[in-house]
Amino acid sequence: MSTLRADTIQSTGGGAATLTKQSAAKAWCFFDGTAGTISFSDSFNGSSLSDVATGQYDMNFSSSMSNNTYPASFSGADRNDNHATSPQSSSSCRMLNRMGIDGQTASDNDDSKCQFSLHGDLA
Repeated sequence: MSTLRADTIQSTGGGAATLTKQSAAKAWCFFDGTAGTISFSDSFNGSSLSDVATGQYDMNFSSSMSNNTYPASFSGADRNDNHATSPQSSSSCRMLNRMGIDGQTASDNDDSKCQFSLHGDLA
């Protein structure tokens, strides 16, 4: 058996190496959805973040997914809301922070501690 030991692994361009077939998250972000102009507090594989409407945010990826059926999750920490994601394409996903799903009147709400992650295969 061989052992590979390294302190840092970089891509051929000198940046971070991209995991392609492993089960690690392929994109994630943390942001304040209540800010006047939203931006990443921290992220991986995120090229931009948009505030679409109250409680609705789009994240565009730096590296696309192999399809638009990837599993993604979104949560906010301020309210007891229902959270959902909706892949828009292989290169973006919409996050929804919604109260009142399941037969109640639905309303979308901004949250200050928004967290998103997705798994799947990169293109």
